[in-house]
Amino acid sequence: MKFRGAGQGPLALVAELIAGETGRALGLAVPEIVLMELDPALGRNEPDAEIRELLNSSAGLNLALDYLPGSVMFDPAACDSVDAATASRAVWFDAFVTNIDRTARNPNLLWWHRKLYFIDHGASLYFHHDWQNLDKKALNPFAAIKDHVLLKWASEIASVDSTALNEAFFNDVLRQVPDAWLEGVKHAEYAEFLTRRLEAQALFVEEALRARAAIV
Repeated sequence: MKFRGAGQGPLALVAELIAGETGRALGLAVPEIVLMELDPALGRNEPDAEIRELLNSSAGLNLALDYLPGSVMFDPAACDSVDAATASRAVWFDAFVTNIDRTARNPNLLWWHRKLYFIDHGASLYFHHDWQNLDKKALNPFAAIKDHVLLKWASEIASVDSTALNEAFFNDVLRQVPDAWLEGVKHAEYAEFLTRRLEAQALFVEEALRARAAIV
């Protein structure tokens, strides 16, 4: 479970849900995402004050993901590698959702049953922490892609099929997001921004290609 009352706040849950389902639509393996109620009584007898505060502030609806028992972290230092198609989809995806949290230091990738799973997307979509200058943010080439842990294997970035993504898809995903998590922003405003960013994909694809050319 990812708690609504954690320091990152409910917007981290919004990002987790939107980005996770976007990655899944692109063909990446993402653990199942569900909404889960946290009983307010759960923290009543918790002896640790910080945990008790977290549980109390998260009472109600939270986000939860399927647990992958026995999974191990992707580790390039241990000579882990990935196929070009998966790496390319991952780089395209993380550039689209502006995910800064897929580096060699913190890959947020798990091997499970010989398949690479993509986890922890709460740091993505950081535009929604400040809704000013959205036109500029939609056109962000995302220079941070140069630090992507899978970039060197991503030789097919320019041919990634993003046709599964469109305004209707974004609206379908956003219907799953509780209004209370959006801090007054409308679902349609998210869908509009994501659609505009999708239309500008040539910019972040070009940046990813440039970044990869610098390392291979």
